[in-house]
Amino acid sequence: MSPESEADLPADATADALPGTLPEELYAELVAFRRDLHMHPELGNQEFRTTAAIKERLEKAGLAPRVLPTGTGLVCDIGGDPGGGGPAVLALRADIDALPIPDTKSEIPYRSTVPDRAHACGHDVHTTVVLGAGLVLTDLHRQGLLPVPVRLIFQPAEEVLPGGAAEVIKSGALEGVGRIVAVHCDPRVDAGRIGLRQGPITSACDRLEVSLDGPGGHTARPHLTTDLVTAVARVVTDVPALVGRRVDTRAGLAVTWGRIESGHAPNVVPQHAELAGTVRCLDINAWRQAPDIVVAAIDEVANLHKAKSEINYVRGVPPVVNEPVVTELLRDAMIARRGAANVEDTEQSLGGEDFSWYLEHVPGAMARLGVRTPGERTVRDLHQGDFDADESAIRVGVELFTAAALLHPTR
Repeated sequence: MSPESEADLPADATADALPGTLPEELYAELVAFRRDLHMHPELGNQEFRTTAAIKERLEKAGLAPRVLPTGTGLVCDIGGDPGGGGPAVLALRADIDALPIPDTKSEIPYRSTVPDRAHACGHDVHTTVVLGAGLVLTDLHRQGLLPVPVRLIFQPAEEVLPGGAAEVIKSGALEGVGRIVAVHCDPRVDAGRIGLRQGPITSACDRLEVSLDGPGGHTARPHLTTDLVTAVARVVTDVPALVGRRVDTRAGLAVTWGRIESGHAPNVVPQHAELAGTVRCLDINAWRQAPDIVVAAIDEVANLHKAKSEINYVRGVPPVVNEPVVTELLRDAMIARRGAANVEDTEQSLGGEDFSWYLEHVPGAMARLGVRTPGERTVRDLHQGDFDADESAIRVGVELFTAAALLHPTR
């Protein structure tokens, strides 16, 4: 979508007094940067081209980005001395990886050039927003107008469980950080607006892989063997119901299956079956109990049908829980730029986001960044091949982050 599609939304009067608006020349550069990323998507831990492009632009601005030990992703400091006893660092986080799905958009000049790879979750927008904010804040720092030091975190492998955030944290990227903020594209919200919520804004998300085994046999005599197809069918239907009754229903603990395989012939009871799915949970305390609850339910149903079960429960990410003070900082920043009318409440999503791992260490908040062109009637969603973003959202994200840095208390 072209830069000219930006929504004509009036800024609040206080925005004129707050420095750090995005110059048109830089905005045009950022749109081109985002389109380049969109054309060259890279999967988690393979983002070498993306990392190099970010690094080159930050170095051009006179900054000293540091590539992460994993070889992809990087961090970059603007102003201050994180260990010098001054104000705590405000971190801006972006995720840089793409998804293993084809780009199905047509007649779009910047559609993916890589087969079966697409930025279908908006990470190219997140990356461009943090890059743009970093460039604007660098200029403000040189003018002596940046009240707190800022760290840019460009994180790899958000889409790979349990997420690349763990390696970023392990590398020391949160040392000296007092607060951390991020945005996530939301195709249900108009460009020019953001969605905020105090407390949980995403769900926990784990992966579940199950194997069931039995001796097999003839379908004429299922009573002499383990009726494995029936056993796997009962696991599929009974386990979600059992799990839902073993925690407070408000916790939203849910098992959903995405794959099931068993058998090769209509008259043979198979010896092996496989299932895979996800476990999602709205409540962080229930999420901590989820592995024991889910595994026990699977074993219970499998044993009832005399099937041997093997369970691989892959821990994913906890919910993103927005800290109230940081959430209000983002609200104040958006009001200063665009007015209170352009901040809306948002619901808790069942999607997972590894930004949650940062919040296990420092307070922070994530805002939903509107990317739907105002008036558009096409219903788009994340993780679909036709996903795209109104690029005016880049300007909104940059100005949101720059305002948050300028309004951030020094103590």
